[in-house]
Amino acid sequence: MVYDVVIIGAGVAGLYAAMNLPKDKKVLIINKDHPWACNTYYAQGGVVSAVNDKDEVLHIKDTMEAGAGLCDEDAVRVLSEHSREVVGDLISRGFKFDTNEKGELLYTKEAAHSASRILHAGGDATGRYLHHFLLQNNPHPMLEGAQVTDLLIDEGRCYGVCVNYRDELKHILSKNVIIASGGVGSLFAYHTNAYTISGDLQGICLEKGIELERMEMLQFHPTVYVSSNAAQKQLLTEALRGEGAKLVDEKGYAFMKDYDERAELAPRDIVSRAIFDYKQKSAQEVYLSFENFEADYFNARFPNIASSLKDLGFTLPRDRVPISPAFHYAIGGIKTNLDGEVESVKNLYAIGEVASTRVHGANRLASNSLLEGLVFAVRAVKKMNEISVTYAPKQFPISTDSLRCEDDTRYKSELRRIMWNDVGIVRTEKGLQEALAFIEETLHKHIGRLLKLRLFTAKEIVTSALKRKTSVGVHYLKENGK
Repeated sequence: MVYDVVIIGAGVAGLYAAMNLPKDKKVLIINKDHPWACNTYYAQGGVVSAVNDKDEVLHIKDTMEAGAGLCDEDAVRVLSEHSREVVGDLISRGFKFDTNEKGELLYTKEAAHSASRILHAGGDATGRYLHHFLLQNNPHPMLEGAQVTDLLIDEGRCYGVCVNYRDELKHILSKNVIIASGGVGSLFAYHTNAYTISGDLQGICLEKGIELERMEMLQFHPTVYVSSNAAQKQLLTEALRGEGAKLVDEKGYAFMKDYDERAELAPRDIVSRAIFDYKQKSAQEVYLSFENFEADYFNARFPNIASSLKDLGFTLPRDRVPISPAFHYAIGGIKTNLDGEVESVKNLYAIGEVASTRVHGANRLASNSLLEGLVFAVRAVKKMNEISVTYAPKQFPISTDSLRCEDDTRYKSELRRIMWNDVGIVRTEKGLQEALAFIEETLHKHIGRLLKLRLFTAKEIVTSALKRKTSVGVHYLKENGK
């Protein structure tokens, strides 16, 4: 069987692309594990939507400023100009954003936004609500528990994918392939990503000679409760600070005003580095304080955070919560054009966090990620529908490489530790060189293919960071010492 479209990933980008593909198309969504094991499910903040034409101009300006001069203005314009369109489409299909008593949409504000333009659902569970809605309205079959191990590419054209399904490698042929597999969270010791997000597809692309760009641009979320044993840490949404939560030290001092006039509403990279710097200088713990909130409002607006932290022993908004930055979002990725096309390989597309449309520049503006997934999913589908594909199936050999080897788990843990310590919020050339040496050494050991793909991706991140000699946005180089 030859599919019309194979979609790798079941997050917002993959599922919205599927929703926009006609039911009569042969479409298959491939998911590494359960469909809710994706970053969309855990997104708390919301979806950006320009309120009106005037706000569209301001949203473009805010995105460009947050991106520290490295945004592609055309990409940003596409993102903002289509925001009301995709949000309107979701609403017309039956999705319900939070509203007030009059039924009017509720907009909130987050860091580096000059106006309230972020829609949310379920209070602090926008991603979960949106993901559930997209799954409910998905008209196409899904293959769960299948991990893509290779792209079937020959002479500059993609013919499908190879997957590991029930411990057996099999080829799935398709006229078009959309990569929507997410970022690289599992490469870091502390992260907010789903456990399935490990940079496999980025590694496959590197192996195939497909260009990745701006892989050094990694965003760390400033406010994460990291004192749990789980690999995925508890995210404390940007909207908390947008609505009045404060960063304080052990004595209750709100120190952010010493770093930036916008204080808690400064862009994420500035807030993350401020926390990192203040903890080092003061030798104090940093907390998120919710004392500005009324209890009833807080529990209604942020019910999932209140419940999750109650299970960890906190009563909100009374208690302060110790926080740290943690890896959150991969800004760079597979290079595409503004229609999601991977231009070096015919019939191959990349959308969502796995892609680099250059819309985020050097620092993603809060809550632009779900919007990006929606906007560029639609554009990729529209472009695909414009192209007539004549498919002549080709034969590809089944790989005999081991997917996993005995020591892989130990090497993965060491990789996560090194990436966190040396390729994190504050970088030095010495630390980056040490990380690169570990990666190179491990690549020459007896390891499985899946670890090898992670290492390829990690190596690209490190080498990209070494090539960028000056600090910009989330890429911050400390000149002296380690």
